[in-house]
Amino acid sequence: MTTRGPDRVSSLAELDAEVVDCRACPRLVRWREQVARDKRAAFRAWDYWGRPVPGFGPADAAMAIVGLAPAAHGANRTGRMFTGDRSGDVLYAALYEVGLASQPTSVTADDGLSLRGVRITAPVRCAPPENRPTPAERDTCRPWLARELQLLRPTLRSVVVLGGFGWQALLPVLAASSWRLPRPLPVFGHGRRVRLPATDSGPELELFGCYHVSQQNTFTGRLTPAMLRDVLARAGAAAGLLPAPDRGAGDG
Repeated sequence: MTTRGPDRVSSLAELDAEVVDCRACPRLVRWREQVARDKRAAFRAWDYWGRPVPGFGPADAAMAIVGLAPAAHGANRTGRMFTGDRSGDVLYAALYEVGLASQPTSVTADDGLSLRGVRITAPVRCAPPENRPTPAERDTCRPWLARELQLLRPTLRSVVVLGGFGWQALLPVLAASSWRLPRPLPVFGHGRRVRLPATDSGPELELFGCYHVSQQNTFTGRLTPAMLRDVLARAGAAAGLLPAPDRGAGDG
């Protein structure tokens, strides 16, 4: 099955419906489908999603969270971003604690979880081997993220980027979508905050860097729950979804 392509859809609902049929990256198609067939022993009874994973959250979101790619036995199994894996456990617990999610756990795509003014997405929509998409796969998938952000533009006020891969993937998308980026381009860092000015086509946007919620970061303490909550709270305040927290180091 072929898709209409992201440029030919006019709503996020259409975009989400189209992206799940994408087969543009042969290596990722083979891997996601192999994982869905072979499964993990703990999930042997599951009917794996095994397709590209659409974004999750309301179409009028004021805040976006940009990750890396679906996990092989997480979103590639459940069909919803950051659902069913340890990274999602950390992310959704923090979103709940700051008041941006309806519950602290995310187990299945129909578990009743809803997000308050937040949409979660990724620059690569298929699970990659070893959680490492190639630059070519990132670039091939870029139009989906670009169109998603264009459709969100009227309401979007802040973006939390989880990790350097997502940061590097997002900046070209923003530049191509008429946001004005500072020069030199801002480098990724945890707690980094960058304001992009309003333009004729949309309001001001604030970017927030955050270490990825991977087990490598959360198990070692590089990213603690408090650190994650702090970034989410600041981004939520910038989006008008939460009260403004005390300002501190990392703004700029």
